[in-house]
Order: sequence, then structure tokens, then C-alpha cells
Amino acid sequence: MPLDFTAIDFETANSSSASACSVGLARVRDGEVVATAGWLIKPPPGHDEFLDFHIGIHGIRPEHCADALGWSEQLTPLAAFAGADVLVAHNAGFDMAVLRRACEATGDECPPYRYLCSLQLARKTYELPSYRLPFVAAEAGFSEFDHHDAVADSLACAHIVIDAARRAGVSNIADLAASAGVRMGRIAIAEPAVPALSAVA
Repeated sequence: MPLDFTAIDFETANSSSASACSVGLARVRDGEVVATAGWLIKPPPGHDEFLDFHIGIHGIRPEHCADALGWSEQLTPLAAFAGADVLVAHNAGFDMAVLRRACEATGDECPPYRYLCSLQLARKTYELPSYRLPFVAAEAGFSEFDHHDAVADSLACAHIVIDAARRAGVSNIADLAASAGVRMGRIAIAEPAVPALSAVA
């Protein structure tokens, strides 16, 4: 099996995981980046306040997203780009929570993606003073990128995984996870509540 996956990165407007305001995607086929995509997102109502702290991180302001499509409209092209790929993200717990919580906020069905965390993978692959994305990407040979630009961050993540696979001598994402001792997860989808049966008199 070839080294195929999609790297993903979200930026958020505030501390709510549902407040996605930007996404970046990088598709990898047979160990090579073959496509990238990214766009701004209007965060869901109730999660759409842009805090100064977050603006200071990524530079995205409310006016930048004013004419962007909302999460429900963006989920279809996102899912079309990722297809059935394993998603990879640096600190994947954050990015998978964005997917799940934004879908919860809008009532959309969240695809049950499998995923791998490149941060966990990096800790098993490299000896570094810091495992923040810029440091790990530089070690993987991908440096001088615009950190907190979602597309640039997804590309950096993709190159980390490609380099880790090369160092491990494996050719697919499952073998990479197994060789590094990193668990591949799956987004947990909440089951709909089952109404209690009425007691019969």
C-alpha cells in the first residue's frame, strides 16, 4: 500500500473548538504532495466571536470571514478533498475536535475519519528541544513557512509524516503508526439518544 493521506489544519476564532475560521488541506499520494486547498470559514453562530488573542496568532479578522461560506456549506468540499483518507494533523486532538464540535454546532453529520497525530509521531521519530510545528517541520526538511496559515501548516504536517515514513522505512500510514508505536484514532460520533420506553400500567 502506498503512503496516502490528507494533512489538515484548522484555525479558530476563539477558544471554542467549533469556531473554525480557516482550514488548510494537503493531499499526499505515494509519499508526494499532489494537491493543496484552503479557504476561510464563517464560524457557526454562537461561536463566531473573534478574540484578540486568536487574531494575534493567525491574523484572521471578522471582516475576512464576513463573506465566507459557513461550516455547513464548507463541509462538503472538505470531505470531497479528503475522501476516505486517513487525516493527519499536528496535535490531532485539536483538529479532530474542531471537526466534531463544528458539526455538532451546525447539526451536520461528522464523517468518522480515522486520524494520526504528527505531534505524537514526531516525539517518537526525532530528538528535539521543542515539538512545535516549525521545529519539527525544519527537522523534516520543510522550513521557512508561514506558521498559522492553515495551508502552510497542513503542508508542514504532510512533510513531517513523509519524512518520518522515510526514516522508518515504511510505505503506508498504518505501518508508520505501528512502527512508531502511535495509535491511529477515529473521530467518535455521538449516538443519537434513544427515547425511554413508557412504563405500561
